[in-house]
Amino acid sequence: MYKAFLKPALFQLDAERAHHFIFDNLKRAYRLPGTASLLRGLYNFQHPGLEREVFGLKFRNPVGLAAGLDKNAVLTDELAALGFGFVEIGTVTPRPQPGNPTPRLFRLPQDEALVNRMGFNNEGATAAAQRLRQRRNRQAIIGGNIGKNKDTPNEQAAQDYVACVEALHEVVDYFVVNVSSPNTPGLRQLQEREPLIQLLQQVQERNRALPQPRPLLLKIAPDLTDSQLDDILLIARETSLSGLVATNTTISRADLRTNATHVDSLGAGGLSGKPLRQRATEVIRYLHQRTNGGLPIIGAGGIHSPQDAQEKLAAGATLVQLYTGFIYEGPALIGRINRALV
Repeated sequence: MYKAFLKPALFQLDAERAHHFIFDNLKRAYRLPGTASLLRGLYNFQHPGLEREVFGLKFRNPVGLAAGLDKNAVLTDELAALGFGFVEIGTVTPRPQPGNPTPRLFRLPQDEALVNRMGFNNEGATAAAQRLRQRRNRQAIIGGNIGKNKDTPNEQAAQDYVACVEALHEVVDYFVVNVSSPNTPGLRQLQEREPLIQLLQQVQERNRALPQPRPLLLKIAPDLTDSQLDDILLIARETSLSGLVATNTTISRADLRTNATHVDSLGAGGLSGKPLRQRATEVIRYLHQRTNGGLPIIGAGGIHSPQDAQEKLAAGATLVQLYTGFIYEGPALIGRINRALV
């Protein structure tokens, strides 16, 4: 139904406008009696064989929603009803910020891809925490993807990440440190060895001082070289990370079917979707082999089918996340993946 009727109508709208249309109407519909049960009946597939225990958390299934879709924790109940085993909110920053000027989200239908330069637009960590305290559906694990405000100098970035941990630790089950978005100026410089070690040590120190420390993960870019990935693994060990999220969006525009002139006209931004599938899988496989499977990896990037998800898991991912595939394929993709895994 989504691909036959709803998707063609949504794709006539500006991409960000379509996003808000879906969010507003799903929120409104979910309030009606019986909607939650209807969504679960249509999309929610459960089976004991899907359960996973990863970094001390029990996931009802390994298919999650990647950060970027529900930045402000607006639809966590609704998304859990669609069958996601976990929902990652954010990227959240300490203070609200509008993000980059619009338009900033673009579809490449020929490639089943998206280009975004959202720029961590969100209502701030306090607002997200308040919403999560009010959620009713406690089945899905909630991850908190955290970042720094645009106007915070990199030298003070750790303070922003610590502030997010303090605001959200009671209402999320794990944290993901995002230093790999290409849409905040200078952010990816924090992936370099020394600044990253200092940042993660400070965040981990505060996390461990809290009454209930949360698993701390790092989200990495697909554009890193093998030597940079090796550095990431050394840093992960040195700072006792619980896992990695591989990968974020790419700045590459290689091998796209969409006309190059049109792609260039869209400007800067991170590319997600099918063109990222192969590289994301390569990164997962490399990390898995280098650690002998000793470090949990959440695999993301170009998952548009059950076969894509199985590819990530076979490469070494423990869990997988959807974003662009969810936009192009619709909510039925979640159940299709889970059924295939069973």
